Amino acid sequence: MTTTTLLSQATDISANDYCVFGLATCFFREEGEVQEVKIIEPIPSASLEAILQGIPTSYELAGAKTLGEFLQEEQILIPSDFPESAQLCDRFAERAIAATRTYKSRPEATKHIELGTIKQDFNYSLERKRILNVENIVRTEDNVKQHSHTHKVL
Repeated sequence: MTTTTLLSQATDISANDYCVFGLATCFFREEGEVQEVKIIEPIPSASLEAILQGIPTSYELAGAKTLGEFLQEEQILIPSDFPESAQLCDRFAERAIAATRTYKSRPEATKHIELGTIKQDFNYSLERKRILNVENIVRTEDNVKQHSHTHKVL
């Protein structure tokens, strides 16, 4: 699905709408080794407000942009504020539209980072690594044993 199609389907969103985009340090696990990668992803308003409260985050920086600065006609462009080596997150356009809606529903969240500016004073931490390609394999022994009286009516 092209970005033009996505924007035309989201009739409540325009290219001039506000959104915050973050540069996150993430990791890929390949053959037992972990490789660092920089990912650009939209940050919903609730996540931004939590990050601004000082919780540890993998975001190095966040920039307030209009949706149109990233989504232009048939392609997605990365503004010069972000490193050229950075990659876009999966389903970037869909997530950007969803995040933009969070700022439309909570306009007071747009006051945290002024449009066109970059904020970098987060509690940046890689203590808990964000591994993007992790597989969660559930085994029988992972099941929690319940007491025999749990489902009995007494």
